[in-house]
Amino acid sequence: MSLSRSSAVPRSALVTMAASRRSVLRGLALSGLAVGGANLLAACGGDDSGPSSGSGATVKFGMNEVEGAGPAYDRLKAMADAYAKDTGTDVKINSVEHNTFQESINTYLQGSPDDVFTWFAGFRMAQFAENGLITDLSDVWPIDGMSDSFKEASTAPDGKQYFVPKDYYPWAVFYRKSVFDENGWAPPETKDDFMSLMDEMQGKGVTPFAFGDKDGWPAMGTFDILNMRLNGYDFHMSLMAGEEKWDGDEVKLVFDTWRTLLPYHQADPLGRTWQEAATAMGKGECGMYLLGTFVADAVADVADDLDFFTFPELDASIGADALDAPIDGFCVAAGGQNQEAAKAMIKWLGSAEAADIANDNADVPFIAANSGASTSTYNALQKKSAEVVGAAANIAQFMDRDTNADFANTVMIPSIQDFLKNPDDIDGVTASIQEQANSIFG
Repeated sequence: MSLSRSSAVPRSALVTMAASRRSVLRGLALSGLAVGGANLLAACGGDDSGPSSGSGATVKFGMNEVEGAGPAYDRLKAMADAYAKDTGTDVKINSVEHNTFQESINTYLQGSPDDVFTWFAGFRMAQFAENGLITDLSDVWPIDGMSDSFKEASTAPDGKQYFVPKDYYPWAVFYRKSVFDENGWAPPETKDDFMSLMDEMQGKGVTPFAFGDKDGWPAMGTFDILNMRLNGYDFHMSLMAGEEKWDGDEVKLVFDTWRTLLPYHQADPLGRTWQEAATAMGKGECGMYLLGTFVADAVADVADDLDFFTFPELDASIGADALDAPIDGFCVAAGGQNQEAAKAMIKWLGSAEAADIANDNADVPFIAANSGASTSTYNALQKKSAEVVGAAANIAQFMDRDTNADFANTVMIPSIQDFLKNPDDIDGVTASIQEQANSIFG
C-alpha cells in the first residue's frame, strides 16, 4: 500500500471527483479541530529552517509512512531523495506510522509542523484550509500535466488551492485469479450472481470475504459501497455532508443489508488488521476482499495473481457505476518554517518527473495523478484501475475524507464497530449516530 506501461491513463471520470468534493462541501459546518492524540508529531519543525528558497534551503518533509511498512514509504523516500539531489535542498524527513500520523494530525498542525506533509484531497483538506492550518498554494498552480479535475479536487470552499495530488486508487473486490479459475468462479454482475457465488464459496469451505477492522477505518469502505449501491451516489454524498438523516430508512437499509452479508465475512473483524485479512485472502482461505489496491502490499508473494471487480449492483435501478477512489498528495503547513522552499518542493512533487521516480523505485499499484507520467512500468492492477476509474460515473473519496474528520473518527469508527459487535441493534446504532451528527453538523 509488476505491471507493463502503455498509453495514457483514462481520466474522464476524474471530473466527478471534483463534483463529489463540491457535494460534500455544500454542508460544510466545522465543529472545530480536536486537539489530542500522541505527541509524536509535535517535535517536528524547529528553528533550523535554512535559507528560504534555492540551493541550500531546508525543507522538513512529514511522511505518513515508516521504513519497512511497505512500498508506499519507498515511493515517498525516493521522491524526497531525488528532489534533494537535483536542487541542493536539505530535505529532512520525518516518517511516522500511518495511523499515528492521522490520529495526531490536528496536534501536529497546531504545534511546530514540518513544512510539507502528506495528506488527502476532499473534506479533510478543506477543513484544514478553513481553519488556517495549511497554506494557500494558488501560486503553485497550474501544474503541467495536472488536469482541471485534479485542480478542482485541490480547491477549498474559498476557491483557492491548498493541495497537490500525487496519485489515486480505487476500492474494489480483490481475488486471486488462480483460486477463481480452479473453482470455475466468475466475478458477479447482479445481486443474484453475488449471493450464489458466496454460497458456493461457503459450500467449498472458503470464507467468501476477508474482513479486518482492528484499525477502525477499513469497514468505512464497506459502508460507503453499500450506501452507494442501495441509495445512490447523490444520497451518499449528502449524507456525508450532514444533509441526510442517519436514523432514516435509507441508512437503516444499509446496515440491515450489511447484517445479512456479515455471515459471509470473516468472524471477529475487530481483532484483525487489514494486512492479516489480506493474508487470509492471499492464502486462499477467503475468496474475496473489499479494499483499495494497496492490498497488494500485504500479499506481495501472490500479487501477480490478483485481479478485481467493482462491487456488484444491489438495486438494478441504481446500478454499480459509483466507487471510492481516494486522491493522495501533499499540503504545506501554515505553521511550517520555510514557506517558499516548501512551495517549490510541493510543485515538483506534483510533476511527471516526481511520479516517474516514485513508480521506478517501488512496486505499488497506484495511478499517477500527473497525465505526463510514464505508464510503461504499470502492472495489470494499475492498468485496470485506470480503466475502472475512467469508466465510473461517480467517484467518492472515502468516508473519512468525504465528511467532517471529527465525525468520521469519533462517531463513525466506534459506531460501525459497535454494529459489528451487535449487528441486530440497528435502531440503537443509527439513533446514536444521528444524535452525535446533530451536535457536529448542526
